Amino acid sequence: MTARGKQGGRGDKPGKAAQKKASGQWVHRGRGHPTLPAAERPWHKAYQRAEAAKDARRAARAKAKEAAPEVVAGRNPVLEALHAHVPAKALYVAVGIDFDDRVREALKIATDTGVPLLEVTRSELDRLTGGALHQGLALQIPPYEYAHPDDLVERARDAAEEPLIVALDGVTDPRNLGAVVRSAAAFGAHGVVVPERRAAGMTAGAWKASAGAAARLPVARATNLTQALKAYQKAGLMVVGLAADGAVDLADLELAVDPLVLVVGSEGRGLSRLVAQTCDLLVRIPIAAHTESLNAGVAAGIALYEVARRRAAAGRL
Repeated sequence: MTARGKQGGRGDKPGKAAQKKASGQWVHRGRGHPTLPAAERPWHKAYQRAEAAKDARRAARAKAKEAAPEVVAGRNPVLEALHAHVPAKALYVAVGIDFDDRVREALKIATDTGVPLLEVTRSELDRLTGGALHQGLALQIPPYEYAHPDDLVERARDAAEEPLIVALDGVTDPRNLGAVVRSAAAFGAHGVVVPERRAAGMTAGAWKASAGAAARLPVARATNLTQALKAYQKAGLMVVGLAADGAVDLADLELAVDPLVLVVGSEGRGLSRLVAQTCDLLVRIPIAAHTESLNAGVAAGIALYEVARRRAAAGRL
């Protein structure tokens, strides 16, 4: 046998004739070059899966940028948005507006931060806001740029924290979405996930209900919520759904200190069948017998408080 035969021919894949050092590093016999990790080898399935995931993220972000701009209407909501430094494209002011302290402050902030001021008729403002109560003032903001579901896990790990993510299943009221985002930010969650279809998105109404929390907490959009939950499970997160018929009381949720996804369904309908089947555990929030259900915003707030309480007690918050 030739020396070439002992080492393997040129057609062999790298690593074919590898041997393990005492240190645990794999090297190619006779050459001393480290074998690349699986995720860095283009022909390896791990590399291909990683590249496919990157492509999915890029596609999701590109799609988010194609959405139409949103409009925040009303003096208080506009002022709140400006105070929270939400990127704005223009501040629309109705001709002949009745000036008060809120209007003056909004104009000053917009001027100081370089937001264009555009004076329009009230009928034009009605059209821009879709007939909403604008009080002569509206702020146009860029389309919301959704995160990818994987980004939320990375955000937690970058902060050296146990991931805590809220996923919404079938929640169609933007105000509920905004309320969930607000609670998630208040109790240390790393983001919220919503389905791409048949669900509320981060509209101006949702942003208003979040009371500015949407400017601080990422919201991700999943093409398929069930698949996103399964991906979280593969990443080591436990998926816990809130359900009236859950097997465990929320107060007894020992998984609260672990990497966790809390799944909240819509009021009345609750979790969809596939999502419920995907969950590792279903928990219930005890309520009075004469109360049928809680809306998503309230249920999420209660559950997040309990998780935060347990994590604080365990020194993990």
